[in-house]
Amino acid sequence: MKSGLYCCDEEDENEVSRTVHCWWRSAAKFDECLKLKLDLPNISSLTPRLKVLREMERLALIAPEGLNELRHKLLTYRSGDFWVPTGGIKKEEMEIPQANTILLLGFTGSGKSSLVNLMYSVLGRSGLIPFTQTSQGSSSKYSTLLMEEHNVLRSMQSGFCVYDSRGFDYDQLYENLEELSSWMTEGVHHNQLCLRLGDDALTEEDIENLTSKSSAKFVKRRVNYAMVVANIAEIYKAAKAADFKPLKAIRELFCCPVLRKSNENPLLILTHGDMLSTEERIEGRLKICEWLGISETTGVYDIVCLTQYGYLAEESDPVTAYALSEAVYRALLISDRGHCPKKNTWDWAVLILSWIMCFFGTFFAFLANLCTKLGQRDKLKYL
Repeated sequence: MKSGLYCCDEEDENEVSRTVHCWWRSAAKFDECLKLKLDLPNISSLTPRLKVLREMERLALIAPEGLNELRHKLLTYRSGDFWVPTGGIKKEEMEIPQANTILLLGFTGSGKSSLVNLMYSVLGRSGLIPFTQTSQGSSSKYSTLLMEEHNVLRSMQSGFCVYDSRGFDYDQLYENLEELSSWMTEGVHHNQLCLRLGDDALTEEDIENLTSKSSAKFVKRRVNYAMVVANIAEIYKAAKAADFKPLKAIRELFCCPVLRKSNENPLLILTHGDMLSTEERIEGRLKICEWLGISETTGVYDIVCLTQYGYLAEESDPVTAYALSEAVYRALLISDRGHCPKKNTWDWAVLILSWIMCFFGTFFAFLANLCTKLGQRDKLKYL
């Protein structure tokens, strides 16, 4: 009898768990999505809403069995494993870094640090231990002023690392985009200092402490791919109140030319969706994707970093865990396609020769300008 009651309780708990994690199943027109399983629909004829529902069902179907397999692939991954031979160039001739670098970008409060903690929990099996401070629970006022490198697999042989960057400001968008361009072109390193115009309140002691942490001895890494983290709840609620600043800002960030790698857009990670109703969550995703001009399903992931109890959504939410793992896996696939060939002796010779020609060109231009001025001065004397 007790056994029967226990089984019933366990089934009820599983049903509640599925309801929480499969939130989209309470959406309008979900019955139409169920009917699609009975036949093979023409994808192009589906409405954007049905495409999103179908994508969420795909994740829910694969998650229980596919999560551990995807974890294993990421754990055994080494930089360059997903590189595909093209143009007759061998893998040994490619400039493949020791570890691919994934950069998390977003505005303050978007959930970048929470996403890093979730990566540690899902991929590094760290449990509920937070590895980085979030903007909501940070005990240090200036902890976000430094770029942070994270080995989310917690493995000495990890083939990739994740960088948590300082959050951008809606009121300093163009200055932030210039800073982003420097990160993408010059590279980033652990504890890299990110000071901005609004940091005037920092004392000399604060700056000195931050500078001491930002050492040039850390390895400088070239950014191989970027993930744009967006607070879907904040963007949706602001748009409903006729405030389109967050929506325009995320478009400027997402469409920044320096973020395109191998002719691919950055990944879009939507967070804080649990703060919206089911219909608002789906509508917000559709509106954001439409505004950005991208697919509603490909390269877009709805990830809840924290559960309703404030814990990391790891084993308790297999759909979120799998979506996060798939996003990292996709980022590494694109990263390995973007590696460049190594410079050989001929390339270096051409580069040095071009520098020399530029130097002589500048030198002779200076001499020509100087001679012109001297000639004009002598001409004035005779007049």
